[in-house]
Amino acid sequence: MPARVAAEIAALPEPRGPMRRLCGDLARRIRLLAPLLQQLQGALPLADALGAARDLLRAVHDGSKIYQAMRGDGLLDRFASVNRQIQLALDALPYHTFDMPEEVQEQVALVHSQFKRAATRTDPPDAQLSKDISSALADKTFDPLVFTRISEKLQLQTMADIKKESVALHEMVISSGGEPDGCVEEMSSLLKKLKDCVITEKAPAPETLTARSASIKHRSPIIPDEFRCPISLELMQDPVIVSSGQTYERSCIQKWLDSGHKTCPKTQQPLSHTSLTPNFVLKSLIAQWCEANGIELPKNKANSRDRKSAKSSDYDHAGLVSLMTRLRGGNQDEQRAAAGEIRLLAKRNVNNRICIAEAGAIPLLVNLLSSSDPRTQEHAVTALLNLSIHENNKASIVGSHAIPKIVEVLKTGSMEARENAAATLFSLSVVDENKITIGGAGAIPPLINLLCDGSPRGKKDAATAIFNLCIYQGNKIRAVKAGIVIHLMNFLVDPTGGMTDEALTLLAILAGNPEARAVIAQSDPIPPLVEVIKTGSPRNRENAAAILWSLCCADVEQTRAAKAAGAEDALKELSESGTDRAKRKSSSILELMRQAEEA
Repeated sequence: MPARVAAEIAALPEPRGPMRRLCGDLARRIRLLAPLLQQLQGALPLADALGAARDLLRAVHDGSKIYQAMRGDGLLDRFASVNRQIQLALDALPYHTFDMPEEVQEQVALVHSQFKRAATRTDPPDAQLSKDISSALADKTFDPLVFTRISEKLQLQTMADIKKESVALHEMVISSGGEPDGCVEEMSSLLKKLKDCVITEKAPAPETLTARSASIKHRSPIIPDEFRCPISLELMQDPVIVSSGQTYERSCIQKWLDSGHKTCPKTQQPLSHTSLTPNFVLKSLIAQWCEANGIELPKNKANSRDRKSAKSSDYDHAGLVSLMTRLRGGNQDEQRAAAGEIRLLAKRNVNNRICIAEAGAIPLLVNLLSSSDPRTQEHAVTALLNLSIHENNKASIVGSHAIPKIVEVLKTGSMEARENAAATLFSLSVVDENKITIGGAGAIPPLINLLCDGSPRGKKDAATAIFNLCIYQGNKIRAVKAGIVIHLMNFLVDPTGGMTDEALTLLAILAGNPEARAVIAQSDPIPPLVEVIKTGSPRNRENAAAILWSLCCADVEQTRAAKAAGAEDALKELSESGTDRAKRKSSSILELMRQAEEA
């Protein structure tokens, strides 16, 4: 049923008129729910909400464009109401428990959050359109520019459009039993003036008509707000997430950070760190939208801009050549000093990272990873870490066969070198295919060693790298076989070590793997998980509930053990006051407890 309604919405004509952006956004979000809707048979609340969306879109398509421009407040309220209906229906739908690929679940969750925002957001009216309509109605003089703007925004540009609008106005008057909102005289007057404007326009030649038709057919659609960078307001090509949770175009936010700013541009919230996490889900949605609308994503201009601005780097060409010469053929002291300079230069700004890489430093630094001098090795691995921040340098580093040597530094280097080797592997693992390469190079066992015996910073770097690598299923098995679960459970039992957050985050991603889940179940996990659900931070309670849910789904004995450990009351409280994900997981566990009791 929901899938059929969604198909009807997808079949509706392209939206026109002053409400076309709202219509386009609503229809696009519903299309993105298609993988979820295919799994639903009943789901009456969602089917009803989608039915309301279909009826609204049809009403706007068939309705008067002039009325929508002059008296559109009621329609704006209906759009907010429909978005709210769909959001509430999705709130009540445990789609995280459905048998869907992880990327599909993430896509549905993102669209869910977009419906939530759309339910509360009110779009300001088009000030220029309102001004033009008021001017057109008030002035007796005919201003062609004003009427051209109105006809373009209302998309009443041909006699066929005018005739359709006249019919829509007539039907609206009949259906309302009189004069709707007391403005039919003004609407009719405006329609007549627009008609005169269309008639008085010089008829174009046949070839001009063809060109105009093609132009209208290929007119760029309105970009959804969610796809625009809050800084540049342009369509994002490489969206990344900052620590505040906001998403920006990579080049824009990197410039902001390189300028010395320490806050989120949109929220002004202080940034806890300046790492940029690629938003792969949003990037995929943008690509789908571009494909559906026949738009080719403009090529990322970062490279050309960066090359033009390379002159503003901290070294001129001669200075870089001198550095490369010392790296390549100098004695040990010269190599150490040169690697140290590159380490500092690469840390400062993006232009330095580009110029250093273009000068050929990356293969030379990779060779120095095998240096017998510990300080040279530290400088080399840290310089590669700083260079890897620039996206294009990642491929160069991997292409220089750096990963096996970085893993060797992780195994045998000084503590500082090991820490920065772990951070470098994390940076490189942002590229999906590198996750497989890094795992296959044997990185996970030494990362687990650093997780256990490293400095506080080293432990955090190791945990972050392991988490990112374990997004790939094969690395989860490698981590389990390397004995990670017992160490994570020890962190969980002993919160004084300061690694509870990391342990829960890693256990939550591992628990989705059957092999890992079996090992977790053998480690007496219920008491510490229940304790976290009772007393932990919101994020930790969420992760603890997710781990417990995975265990209970696989083994009814774990469900009974959780109930015996006193989890029920804590889960009830979490189902009411936790994060959205915590609410879903705790509610599902409570249902499993009820089923276990009835069995």
